[in-house]
Amino acid sequence: MVWFYVVLFLVCCAAFYFVGELVVDSLMKIATFLGWKEFVVAFIVIAFASSLPNLFVGLSAALHGIPQLSFGDVAGNNLVALTIGVAFAAFFAKGGIPANSRVIQSTAIFTIISAVLPLILVLDSELSRGDGLVLIGLFIFYIIWLFSKKERFSKIYDGRRVNRLKHFGKFVGDLVKVALGVLVLIIASQGIVKSAQMFASGLNISLVLIGVLITGASSTLPEIYFAVKSAKEGETWLILGDLMGAVIIPSSLVLGLVALISPIKIADFSPFAIARIFLVLASLFFFFFVRSDRHITKKEAFLLLVIYLLFLYFEIFF
Repeated sequence: MVWFYVVLFLVCCAAFYFVGELVVDSLMKIATFLGWKEFVVAFIVIAFASSLPNLFVGLSAALHGIPQLSFGDVAGNNLVALTIGVAFAAFFAKGGIPANSRVIQSTAIFTIISAVLPLILVLDSELSRGDGLVLIGLFIFYIIWLFSKKERFSKIYDGRRVNRLKHFGKFVGDLVKVALGVLVLIIASQGIVKSAQMFASGLNISLVLIGVLITGASSTLPEIYFAVKSAKEGETWLILGDLMGAVIIPSSLVLGLVALISPIKIADFSPFAIARIFLVLASLFFFFFVRSDRHITKKEAFLLLVIYLLFLYFEIFF
């Protein structure tokens, strides 16, 4: 029975990766058709699509009465995105990752608030429905700010506008691919939740920690794939939009929705103590690197990678 859940978990993780890749590619084509700018594409389209595993895991966990899994999943997702995701992208990008646009600088502030705010709200051992509304409010506030500038949605790709009438058929086809991909992600999320329950029971580990170490890391695969792919192709402006969106959306929208469905109660924080410390540490270092010289170098990326490796060391051996 244990091996069945191990295989189920691996299959669902593979589905997250390959279907996530399909959804991301289709959404990129949709964004090109609509004429959205790179950062907006990366944040709204790519990051939102990549956050679907977190959303479906969270909703499934809430409906199964174990919303703690979603909290751990989002915390693990944020930690991986801010360390491994940024580090791998910077390693493959020539000259590191640029961060000198005003949109990126402002979004960095929202990123650190989104990463840390749930940790503050849950200090009373519960992420209540009121807390959920606060998180959703933060997400709505950011989206209103992002959409406030019309020029962010008037990108001309390859020096020419897309002939929308000519490519409308492909546009519809990409919409169908996204819809089918979402359906597969919903099914895969059910398998992830069931497997996580089995791991927590069989290994006598809290669901929050299972989320941090296992589901959170696996659900970040689409974001890391897209960040590395963008770095290799020289589309470095897409990277931070993707990775910062991968933090903001799960931390605000996903956790907010989960808390509204089923308040997240965490009676014992001791299994989550190390993860909480390293998440705050990673958030602060990421914010400093983005804001200081408005550029993330390979050396800074290496330090972020070291933070995650130290987290694993302390989590496993202490």
